[in-house]
Amino acid sequence: MAEPDDLPCIELVELVTDYLEGALDPPTRARFEAHLAECEGCRDHLDQIRFVIAASGRLAVGELPADTRAAMVRLFRELSPG
Repeated sequence: MAEPDDLPCIELVELVTDYLEGALDPPTRARFEAHLAECEGCRDHLDQIRFVIAASGRLAVGELPADTRAAMVRLFRELSPG
């Protein structure tokens, strides 16, 4: 999978939260979205983060078993681009 030169995958991963919160300045947001248009791995990563945010909003504190949390962390590390 080719990585767009203007925004490396690792930088995109670091900007995901700001992107989802609408906190990126317009030029950075444009670079972010241009990268997403070309990088399936980063689109998948963004989808995973959106899923976690949606799912975590439905969980009460302590509702997620420790082994499930550990498995999710391991999975996200394995699937993270870059």
